[in-house]
Amino acid sequence: MSNPSVTTRPAADCRYDVVALGEVMLRLDPGDRRIRTTRSFDVWEGGGEYNVARGLRRCFGLRGAIVTALANNDVGRLVEDCMLTGGLDTSWVQWRDFDGIGREVRNGLNFTERGFGVRGAAGVSDRGHTAISQMRPDDVDWDALFSSGVRWLHTGGIFAALSESAADVAEAAMSAARRHGTIVSYDLNFRPSLWKDIGGVDRAREVNRRLARHVDVMIGNEEDFTASLGFEVEGVDENLTDLDTGAFRAMIETAAGEYPNFQVIATTLRGVTSASVNDWGAVAWSRAEGFVEATHRPGLEIFDRVGGGDSFASGLAYGLLELGSLQEAVEYGAAHGALAMTTPGDTTTATLAEVAKLASGGSARVQR
Repeated sequence: MSNPSVTTRPAADCRYDVVALGEVMLRLDPGDRRIRTTRSFDVWEGGGEYNVARGLRRCFGLRGAIVTALANNDVGRLVEDCMLTGGLDTSWVQWRDFDGIGREVRNGLNFTERGFGVRGAAGVSDRGHTAISQMRPDDVDWDALFSSGVRWLHTGGIFAALSESAADVAEAAMSAARRHGTIVSYDLNFRPSLWKDIGGVDRAREVNRRLARHVDVMIGNEEDFTASLGFEVEGVDENLTDLDTGAFRAMIETAAGEYPNFQVIATTLRGVTSASVNDWGAVAWSRAEGFVEATHRPGLEIFDRVGGGDSFASGLAYGLLELGSLQEAVEYGAAHGALAMTTPGDTTTATLAEVAKLASGGSARVQR
């Protein structure tokens, strides 16, 4: 089935349905405790770009690979073991020699509290001098990768913020993907902590506006489009207490006018009542189909919000790859994001059947 909003390479002609480029960290989760007081952590892998490809593999059954770099020690091999469980091809992982203490190269750690009630989710990253932050554009033979057949490349603003060279790596990958007819999606994923010491919002806009010229499907939330690209969403407060999509439609029209290469623009809508209760929705636009909105879910109960946006992106990508309309794609994205936030960890545990049921209006009645 072809989707009118994007034209993708035939699956039969491709080795991969999706390739992700980004950092994969070890997530250490204290469960219902605090980072500062816990004595134990659960461990998962996670990363803004990786989570999307993993979701497309584990929930939606598509073929995927990850391009990343890791220090070759036991922590790196633990991350690899987690990624193998996620089902992605790891043959494009770049392994870097470990110096014994991590002075020159190391693996990223992400300590994350999921929050509860009035206590919001919180993350503490420990990712300086990581292996992938030191990648160079010619470390990967991009033409060899994309000439093997790739339908979709996903990367984003988290990876682009890791170092001075990361944006150049992303641009090399995105340019090669487009040369070979691969759709490029990009999640802006603005993280103030990553940009703080390398130029802040001004630098984020400079980098992301350059990379945006290579993007077919642009994804983000209201903060992302404002901080990373400079497009204001008028009349929306920081808590997004009013999810009227009119302001988002106006912003999307402005972005589409400035970037004629954008074929699809999608934004998640999240109103935060508390860490445990959010309003959740999404709006998308394409040149072929115009504006569509996902089912609005007020008062959605949240177990772990981290990774919800990534799961939206993977559901949206699945819809654009495999379903017949942008409306279906945004419904699958919003439903997948909602389901992913009901379980711990960055990555999805949902099934395609569960996403399809929720996207079509199904309830949470017990299944026996």
